Amino acid sequence: MQLNISGHQVELTEALKGYVENKFQRLERHFDQIMSAQVILTIEKQRQIAEATIRISGADLFARAEAEDMYAAIDELADKLDRQILKHKEKSVDRMQRVTNR
Repeated sequence: MQLNISGHQVELTEALKGYVENKFQRLERHFDQIMSAQVILTIEKQRQIAEATIRISGADLFARAEAEDMYAAIDELADKLDRQILKHKEKSVDRMQRVTNR
């Protein structure tokens, strides 16, 4: 998976990059057909925002999370994307089973 991390008004430290990479590796365990991911980390006043767009076979998934701490925002973002990936995978399996059961 190609992972692009960018920051708007936030300094991307190695620790922050490593944390994002670690969380996105968890997503790959559930669905290995992730082609690329674009992560944008932003600070607006007191809000820490993490956004991501993931390209997978058959769909593009987007999630946005806000928290008081950037690490908490990244955790919430990874959880949202994990649920979306599992839902997409479930739908794909259902479609394949319907096609083979005909």
